[in-house]
Amino acid sequence: MLETEKRNPRSTHIDKMSTRDMLKVMADENYTVARAVEEALPSIAAAVDRIADALSRGGRLIYVGVGSSGRLGVLDAAECPPTYGVEPGMVVGVMAGGAPALVRAAEGLEDSAEAGERDMIAAGVSSHDVVVGISAAGGAAYVVAAMRYASRVGAFTVALTANRSSAIDLIADQSIVVATGPEVITGSTRMKAGTATKIVLNMLSTAAMIKNGKVYENMMIHIRPTNAKLTQRIINITCEITGASREDAEKALKEVDWSIPAACERLKK
Repeated sequence: MLETEKRNPRSTHIDKMSTRDMLKVMADENYTVARAVEEALPSIAAAVDRIADALSRGGRLIYVGVGSSGRLGVLDAAECPPTYGVEPGMVVGVMAGGAPALVRAAEGLEDSAEAGERDMIAAGVSSHDVVVGISAAGGAAYVVAAMRYASRVGAFTVALTANRSSAIDLIADQSIVVATGPEVITGSTRMKAGTATKIVLNMLSTAAMIKNGKVYENMMIHIRPTNAKLTQRIINITCEITGASREDAEKALKEVDWSIPAACERLKK
């Protein structure tokens, strides 16, 4: 039996607990998430290096998943352009059922190998790309087929799963296993496994972007002023880097279409 499908002895009688006690069980179980991610750091690092290299050569990072796993991949992909100023096509999220499945469960689609391959073909996966298959259980036919197709066309494949020796763990070029163990609610992998998945996806995209020069020290330097908050953040970052006043920073930014690197060069002259 998969670890994520086993019953958790610490939550066996959660249905009889007080609200505070059931929340304490959930909180305590979440400590296993951080430990599982830490133990997986060597494999996460190996994946980051391949992703960063692919992006530097014009390739893409493509997440593919089903259900909660797929939604997390789409979320991470969607947040890369506003955070790092990259083109939307650089990091892509593909999930079974497409956009409608983001807000309405379409769990039956995880069993469709045909859909997994078809969606990879539609995404134009090539040997330049890195494809990260996300499946907490590790056996979703949709993800397995997507990864097999990616391998056939020469893409580097990464498995992100919570179960060792699962199908995607065995077929990936690089496997990341976050062994979070039995869930508080048996089989509900949107809980600990989902939290671990979100953490790892944050690491993959963030570290790859850092390695591709999208961050100066620990600051975003390629964000765009798409709303008031981000506009103020751009001004703050420019002031922090250059020591300029807000007035001078804003003036320089307006002159260079809100490019932080260009504004910093202008202010340093």
